[in-house]
Amino acid sequence: MIGVLEALVFAIFAGFVGSILGLGGALILTPILVYFNIPIEYAIAASMVAIIATSSGAASSYVKEGLSNVRAAFYMEVFTAVGAIAGASLTGYIVLIHAQSLLYFIFAAFLGTSFLALGKMRNREFPDVKQDRLAKWLELEGSYYDKPAKKQIDYKLTRPAMAGPGMFFAGVAAGMLGIGGGAFKISVQEMIMGMPSKVSTATTNFIQGMTALDGASIYFTSGFVYIDLAAPLAIGTTVGSLVGARVLPRLTNRTLRSLFLIVLVVLIVDMVWKGVAAS
Repeated sequence: MIGVLEALVFAIFAGFVGSILGLGGALILTPILVYFNIPIEYAIAASMVAIIATSSGAASSYVKEGLSNVRAAFYMEVFTAVGAIAGASLTGYIVLIHAQSLLYFIFAAFLGTSFLALGKMRNREFPDVKQDRLAKWLELEGSYYDKPAKKQIDYKLTRPAMAGPGMFFAGVAAGMLGIGGGAFKISVQEMIMGMPSKVSTATTNFIQGMTALDGASIYFTSGFVYIDLAAPLAIGTTVGSLVGARVLPRLTNRTLRSLFLIVLVVLIVDMVWKGVAAS
């Protein structure tokens, strides 16, 4: 089992990385907790609580910086909230039939999809997007000051009708795996909607706390939330996310994607290994 101090240190690191990559920290915390022999259903539930803390810590800073697209966030949350509840309910069923090893492989497959999607876009700095009618009607556009480029970036988003179902499945992943669906959300926002990487990271941090709250409610009623574990994780990820929120505006979009891909490779290997060992 993991100690309180260890949990706090790992949570600070996870919150920092999660806030600059839009992962919520749970993408890192879940494998770490599993490594310390925490049952995966309890690890997922505790990570879900940590996501709420990370989102609360980073989101306020990103909104103040003008990086979060609040209008797009509320549109996407309609789909992710429903998906999170469905995903959390599905995890309860998987645990009931003692098929926890399946969660590891689902986790790995989900990460692999995100790696392939974002790997194709790693050298793109600012997207060139032509809005469709629905995006114009929803007024899905925005602007922010990019510190590395030293200029104001005006951007437009597109294809919200396609992004909606993608966000639903991101919510399912969030509810099932306790990872906030951040990696999938970023893939949908960047590949389908044409959102700049920094905006995607900031917007994902904004919405994933709400998504996690929907999923966490299922885990609370199922008895999977262990407070003595969830509490230090929540504190640590909040501290880490506040530090990360100060770092993100200084990074380039290419740097963000490169860091994100490295983290994904490590976690894919780890989850496959755990899945094989649990089979």
